[in-house]
Amino acid sequence: MRKALVAALMLSSGIVIADEGQWQPYQMPSIADKLSERGIEIPAKQLADLTQHPMNAVVGLGYCTASFVSPQGLVVTNHHCAYRAIQYNSKKEHNYIADGFLAKQQKDEPSAGPNERLYITEAVTDVSAEVKTGLSDDPLKRFETIQANRKALIKECESDENYRCSVRSFHNGLEYYLIKQLIIRDVRLVYAPPESVGAFGGDIDNYEYPRHSGDFTFLRAYVGQDGKPAAYSEDNVPFKPKSYLKINADGVKAGDGVFVAGYPGSTSRYRLTSELKFASNWLYPTYAERYQLRIDTIEAMGNQDSNIKLKYAGSLASMANRMKKYNGLLDGFKATDIAGIKQAREDDFRQWLAADTQYQSYQAQFDKLETLLIDQRHALQTRYYFENAQSSALLSTAKQLYRLAKEKTKPDAQREEGYQSRDMKMFTARLKRLDRSFDLSMDKTLWLQDLNAYLAQNHRVEALDKMLNSDDSNITLSDKLDGLYSLTGLTDQAKRLAWMDADVAAFETSADPFIRLAVTLYDTNMAQETAQKTLAGKLSKARPDYMEAVIAYYKANNWPVYPDANGTLRITYGMVDGYQSKDALYKQPFTRLEGIVAKHTGIAPFDAPQKVLDAIKAKRYGRHMVESVYQDPASWLCRLFSCLDKPESFGSVPVNFLSSVDTTGGNSGSPVFNGQGDLVGLNFDSTYEAITKDWFFNPTITRAVHVDIRYILWMMDEVDHADNLIKELELVTN
Repeated sequence: MRKALVAALMLSSGIVIADEGQWQPYQMPSIADKLSERGIEIPAKQLADLTQHPMNAVVGLGYCTASFVSPQGLVVTNHHCAYRAIQYNSKKEHNYIADGFLAKQQKDEPSAGPNERLYITEAVTDVSAEVKTGLSDDPLKRFETIQANRKALIKECESDENYRCSVRSFHNGLEYYLIKQLIIRDVRLVYAPPESVGAFGGDIDNYEYPRHSGDFTFLRAYVGQDGKPAAYSEDNVPFKPKSYLKINADGVKAGDGVFVAGYPGSTSRYRLTSELKFASNWLYPTYAERYQLRIDTIEAMGNQDSNIKLKYAGSLASMANRMKKYNGLLDGFKATDIAGIKQAREDDFRQWLAADTQYQSYQAQFDKLETLLIDQRHALQTRYYFENAQSSALLSTAKQLYRLAKEKTKPDAQREEGYQSRDMKMFTARLKRLDRSFDLSMDKTLWLQDLNAYLAQNHRVEALDKMLNSDDSNITLSDKLDGLYSLTGLTDQAKRLAWMDADVAAFETSADPFIRLAVTLYDTNMAQETAQKTLAGKLSKARPDYMEAVIAYYKANNWPVYPDANGTLRITYGMVDGYQSKDALYKQPFTRLEGIVAKHTGIAPFDAPQKVLDAIKAKRYGRHMVESVYQDPASWLCRLFSCLDKPESFGSVPVNFLSSVDTTGGNSGSPVFNGQGDLVGLNFDSTYEAITKDWFFNPTITRAVHVDIRYILWMMDEVDHADNLIKELELVTN
């Protein structure tokens, strides 16, 4: 605790310790001194071992992070991460999105859906040499050899069907690691607060602070009676994890050291300045424009039809989150000259390179990389509208089914990823899930928007234009789409599933209009895919050469060296701390229950449930109230260093808090640990000023936003009376 306070005082006195880094677990011993400075007492070697607590309690959802919190397979994650599970179980007669859900007994826990999985990472192995064996100078052959080597490693790793393996690129292809994960296929919904708690503030508060969001949900992992992973069955039993997290009911205070473990999705910190400029000038504005149009359309049609609103709730939430992020990135690029910062570092790097004889030969490689990136950007712009013009869920389904028939003519090892035998369970589940996330009128409206955008630009494709054109001027494009939807059989689940067993000839002679369109577009799509693979083959040589020199440059400057996020398990550390925001206000590190009442308007998204408001107004805090969230001013360290003047009276239950940990998308739901490895919160967001950290880490303003464990316990204890779950948790105190 004293070490954490020292770190806090160093920050307050202007001595900044940068908490940058999304570290691979094996790297923990190399930064043991930094962990110690933050008051993290768990040995670095223990954090590096995925078979030990607490890392073996951290699990992936495929798009978010979660963690085991009981010996009975109970899992906690964010509400927005479990949104699909809540949506899957919501119907007109019981809307769990609006009302919340609590299973009082395990027998009442419904399936989270056929696509939901938990992934437990058990091993991470360096396979760089194996992946790079036998590479050709021919770009396409080079790409194909890398893929073949990856698939061979994956096949060997998946000799047990209960495991899912992948080979991921690190440092842009400089290294490759084989990730082995146990798959839990039966995931069930246990407890979710209403959306008015889990997403209090909605899109308005997204990426903002102060926040008052109860972004949490509990799930449970089930397995067969033999203890092995199995598909959903009423006979299944709760999974017994190798370890689970203890929950510290006392939470944390400002200045405490914390760390987060999870599966961050993607960052671009080693990308070139030209890539950032392209993202800022074209990519993000173009994506944002399309997302906003789709959001407006779904909201408008959803307000007219509650069934549409339920079916597209998950898609809408996801798009709104991405939209806010794109806007935040664009605002951040304007507020801070990140392109200038990156360019200055890039210029310094090139000067260092020219002065070091060991790396001078790489200059020509970087020039080649820039040329390849120009080709890549042009190809993306050329494909963009054509790919969007195929966005109909039914056309996407038809394309996947026809591709499956084509791939099945090859030996399994030579099939494209996603179409191998290992992928068929998930493939089938996706086809089934369409019924719960598809509405014909909504699909047609969104598709028509993309088709009109395609027709309004110059990068056209003859095969698609033929379908869009009509000899009869009285037939509109909307009329033509009506004809496609009225004649297809793909809206019927049984017919969709039957196509999985059809051969190529059956597709090529089919009268189904979506199947026919998929067949017509196949050659064009394959030609574009081959061009992408060829360019990827060229980049698979150029980018690793670049990274090799960049890493040497970083080490020469004593800067942290860690790979960009790529969806694999990482650890990041920091401290509980507020920050000076762009409007010159100091953002306090904790928010209180009373902030919910202050923000409540009774109108979504500031429509807190009455039971929550009543408990707050009655000051029914229970055992979860804290008097102060700051360090004791009478401590010897405060006397020595003269602590900053902070309000001592808190007198409430903490709702959300800030820390300096280095997170990004995919870290949602990640457990926030105190220095002893107890669970003290869940990561769920970043501040608006920190969104640009995907490109550049600024330690003075980069803050992650977490749900305080004391708020979760308060909701369970005083509001929803989830006594059965509280008894299941192992609560500890300081």
